Amino acid sequence: MTLQESKIEIHHTQLFINNGFVNSIKSAVIPVINPSNEEVICEIQAADKEDVDLAVAAARNAFKIGSQWRTMDASERGLLISKFVSLLQRDKEYLASLDALDNGKPYLNALDDVSASINLFNYYAGWCDKICGKTIPVDGNYFTYTRHEPVGVCGQIIPWNYPLAMLAWKLGPALACGNTVVLKPSELTPLSALYCARLFKEAGFPPGVVNIVPGYGNTAGEAIARHMDIDKVAFTGSTETGRKVMTAAAQSNLKRVSLELGGKSPLIIFADCDVDFAVSCAHEAIMGNHGQNCCAASRTYVQESIYEEFVQKSKELAENRKVGNPFDSATQQGPLVSKAQFDKVLSYMKKGKVEGARLVAGGDQIGTKGFYVQPTVFADVKDDMSIAVDEIFGPVQSILKFTDIEEVIERANKTNYGLAAGVITNDINKAFQISQSIQAGSVWVNCYDVVTSQTPFGGFKQSGQGRELGEYALQMYSEIKTVTIQIPQKNS
Repeated sequence: MTLQESKIEIHHTQLFINNGFVNSIKSAVIPVINPSNEEVICEIQAADKEDVDLAVAAARNAFKIGSQWRTMDASERGLLISKFVSLLQRDKEYLASLDALDNGKPYLNALDDVSASINLFNYYAGWCDKICGKTIPVDGNYFTYTRHEPVGVCGQIIPWNYPLAMLAWKLGPALACGNTVVLKPSELTPLSALYCARLFKEAGFPPGVVNIVPGYGNTAGEAIARHMDIDKVAFTGSTETGRKVMTAAAQSNLKRVSLELGGKSPLIIFADCDVDFAVSCAHEAIMGNHGQNCCAASRTYVQESIYEEFVQKSKELAENRKVGNPFDSATQQGPLVSKAQFDKVLSYMKKGKVEGARLVAGGDQIGTKGFYVQPTVFADVKDDMSIAVDEIFGPVQSILKFTDIEEVIERANKTNYGLAAGVITNDINKAFQISQSIQAGSVWVNCYDVVTSQTPFGGFKQSGQGRELGEYALQMYSEIKTVTIQIPQKNS
């Protein structure tokens, strides 16, 4: 089956502010490129500081005391999110086609992303009327309780690797808590976010609650991070950009910040495992989403007694991975998202060869049209090589050899990142030791990248601050207020 991408109609290319689609003030545009053929899909309006100001003003007005959004029953807010979910379900095939078109991921993978987003919004719709405080038995003649209140206007900056899913991760908990939002999708993959804007309006969200302003990071993103009337900023992307977001937040109004940043995640494979299972798991852990995944298992540590067998079987899987048109149902890997990402990944493939790693599969581009690269496997990788230190964000598997558990724990933790990790073993003691010793926000045992709506996700060290998903994400979008009331004394 091959879908007809030429028949995909683009409905919205303008900014979405105060429930209306509008041109940017400067009428600047950004070309959206199809990474499969490097052709322009369409041009979208590019938000700048002045446009962000308008979006923030709309969000602030929607959040004011007495507004329709602020006075809405929590249960009604949940029903509104559920109505939006029904529209996502109705249009899921179209939304998946948009993500496949401007991102390059296989359509069937994009369809999975839409389903995951539907599950996530459903999950947070159920939380709306269950966010509550506590009564506290304080000393003295007082009645004390806490309230969980929305932070206010939230700026959200999302990346290009999971366009719709990242929108859901950010908007789900923010709306459940009663906040209003100004969201900036990546300029590379804005199409599904802009279509969702239409669905928020159709669902009946009041004007100003959700505003979507695609634009460049150094203009629209910078304006969000520095805005004096935004109460909280959430960012997913590189560690380098995360530092800039945090600096801008600190230099402006000291707004709340949550960051989900880069990773260089280890997957540790012990000799007691089923090797075929481990090879398959490790392959998907790095090749999934073309390696463009912040928690990808980009350091594969394999115990020495099964090392060569593992390398040979990994080579075979990589060489048999189907690379091609995202709209072909047989495709497992489409193009990388952009020319910049394409050049970056190729440069690391070259570094791997130059620095002495053994190239066993791939290592080059595919064809001359589109941003396609070969699924690549390096063996005999050393801890200080660039491909073992830097976040490549591409389908490049680096396989390292280890001897014992104490050694591999020390090596796995020797990184600035701490987003995720995995271990494959049939020894429960090793599994517990690894899961307790590795410095990472998520540790997967005999599986990898199992991320659900209910489970928190975030990083240690330079992989970020705060958590997304699950009940923990609600803490990122809530302020806790303590109320203490003196109880009148009866006259004797």
